[in-house]
Formats: sequence, C-alpha cells, structure tokens
Amino acid sequence: MIFDQPPVVRVSRDPHATYDPAAWPHTVPAVAQLMSEGLDLPPGVTFLVGENGSGKSTLVEAIAIAYGLSPEGGSSHGLHQTRPTESSLHRDLLVQRGIGTRRWGFFLRAETMHGWYTYMDEHGGGDADYHAMSHGESFLEVLTRKFDSPSFYCLDEPEAALSFSSTLALMGVLHDVVQQGGQVLCATHSPVLAAMPRAHILEVGSWGLRPTSWDELDLVRHWKAYLDAPMRYLRHTLAPD
Repeated sequence: MIFDQPPVVRVSRDPHATYDPAAWPHTVPAVAQLMSEGLDLPPGVTFLVGENGSGKSTLVEAIAIAYGLSPEGGSSHGLHQTRPTESSLHRDLLVQRGIGTRRWGFFLRAETMHGWYTYMDEHGGGDADYHAMSHGESFLEVLTRKFDSPSFYCLDEPEAALSFSSTLALMGVLHDVVQQGGQVLCATHSPVLAAMPRAHILEVGSWGLRPTSWDELDLVRHWKAYLDAPMRYLRHTLAPD
C-alpha cells in the first residue's frame, strides 16, 4: 500500500517548548531556522548535506528521537542506551505524522552501531550475528533486514562504513524503500549518495537550510576539483619536503 502522505509531513517547534535560544544547539543556524520556520519533509529521500558542525547530524538525531526512535540507533521497539550524548533538541520538536502511516521506523547511525549490535546479540532472538561481519558487511545486512517496509528511516552519515560499491547498494535499498511508500531522512558527506535520482537535497551551513541541486553543492564542486587536480588542495595542506 502506498500512503497518500509520508510518515512525517512536517517537523516544527513544539508550542509548549521552553528553551534558551542563546544556548547550543539552538545557536546553530540550521536549528534556529527549524525552530522559527519548521521543516516540511516531502515523500521519498531527503539529504542534509554540509560541513562538520553545520548541524545536519544534530537535526537528524533530534527528529529521529522525536519520532520515537532509539537515540543510539535502532527501531522504535528497541530503545537501548549506553551513555547519553544526544542534545535536548528533540524535546522541543513536534512531529506531524502522515495520516494512516505506520509508526515503525529505524535510525541507523555509524558511530553507535557497535553498541546496537551488542544489544541485538542480547535481545534480537534470531537476528544476524553482526559482530561476526566486517563493518561494511554488517551495515548492508542491517539495511537488508530492517529497511523492508513503508516506514520512516533516519540515517546519520551511513557512508562512513561503506565502500563505493556498497554506497551504490545503499542507494538501491533506499530506492526500494521509496517505491514501497517509505520515507528517508539522511545526513551525509557523500557526493555519491547525494546523487541519488529524485532525492530532495538541503544544504546545511551558516545560512541555515537551503534547497539545492546535486551539481550546485559545495561538496560536489570540491570533490570534482580535487579529483581533477589533487595538488591544488594538497599544496596548502602538506608541508614541503
């Protein structure tokens, strides 16, 4: 069944939220823009692309938790936690769900998946032995097993564990999710992943959030220039012999 609305229609400031706009993470331009304007999430895949510290992972994390997903990755049914490191932003957000959509979802984040694998060893029953696989293989196994229904999926820099060919395989999984009526919100540094056809791209930076196209991304321009002539960049980075 293809839903008339995606699992998440809009994310905005909770009208009952009390927070200090002068305190982190509300000082991050992308967060401040979300709190003042809200964020409509279209059907399909939305990529948040930006430099380290731009706020893209903070937004994905907060939206995932506000939706009801585990802060350290996993589904809405497995709320495991080791050491809390997430911001309090999720407490200030209101998630408008699509009418008639499922409440299940999954949050895949590269930096905490090792802990999630251990949690699944203890509570997952007949799930895969993720620890017995390589980092990239375990990621692809999670994608194959968990990204299998028209639900809401959040990913935080999944390319960190993936090779070029595995990143292409991830795009295939996301394509299948969208074809089933699912929705994806993903923070990424990968120009390969961001090139996914028909994806909605938001560039995150000092300006906040702005829609753009793949070929207009600073990320893409820099990668193209670097691959064309690496020394144009490296001569400013490497000390002469």
